[in-house]
Amino acid sequence: MKAQYIGDFDEWKAGFRFSTPVTVRFSETDMYGHLNNTVNFAYFEYARIEYLKHIGLMNDWLDPDGENIPVVADLQCDYLKQVFFDQAIDIHVKAAKLGGSSVDIHYLATDKKGEALFTGRGTMVQISRKTGKSAPWTEADRAAFGPVPSAAR
Repeated sequence: MKAQYIGDFDEWKAGFRFSTPVTVRFSETDMYGHLNNTVNFAYFEYARIEYLKHIGLMNDWLDPDGENIPVVADLQCDYLKQVFFDQAIDIHVKAAKLGGSSVDIHYLATDKKGEALFTGRGTMVQISRKTGKSAPWTEADRAAFGPVPSAAR
C-alpha cells in the first residue's frame, strides 16, 4: 500500500535534507518487543521540533512575548515494517507544501541500512496567541522553510 501523499517514493525520499536519530526505548514497546503504534507520533513531534529549531523558527515561538505559536492540525502515520526495542532509527523531516499560515510536513523513518520503516505527514498551522486565529507566514518564515511548493492561498 502506498500513502496518497507520496508520488514517486525514491524522488520523495531524496527530498529530505534533515534527520535526527532515535533509539527505541524498552518503555516504547509492546509485550512482543515491537514499537507501540502510538510512539511514532511522539517521534514525529521530536523530529519536527528539531527540524524547526534547525531552520530557526522555534526561537520566536518559544519567546513568551512572541505573537504566534504553531499548532498541529492533523497527523497521520503509515507503517511499513516492524520496529523493535533498541533499534536505532533516523526520523527525516521536510516541509512539503507551504500555505498562507500552514505547512504540510512529511516524515520518513529509516533504519541504519536506509530502508523505510514508516512514513507520515501532518499539517501545522501558525496561530496568533492573542486571537487564536491563523497568522500568516512572514517572508522570513517562508525563507526559513526554503524552496517548498506553495499551496493555493
